[in-house]
Amino acid sequence: MAEVVAKVGIKKEKGYLYFIDKKGNVSRAKMSRAGRKKGKAKVDLVQKVGVKKEKGYLYFIDKKGNVAKAKMARGRK
Repeated sequence: MAEVVAKVGIKKEKGYLYFIDKKGNVSRAKMSRAGRKKGKAKVDLVQKVGVKKEKGYLYFIDKKGNVAKAKMARGRK
């Protein structure tokens, strides 16, 4: 199960990919679509959060717009 790390309440817009950047802030980038030029998309800072990431966890934006973490499934056979 996922655990909420920071309550942010971000409203997501269609056509953007939301993620936690290296500094622990919420950022977004325009999703790649047919006909769009290849290359790096411009990354926009949405909100400064400053989450300290722990090893072995996946950080994401949940349905309510909060920053959450879940234990990564590694090494199962």
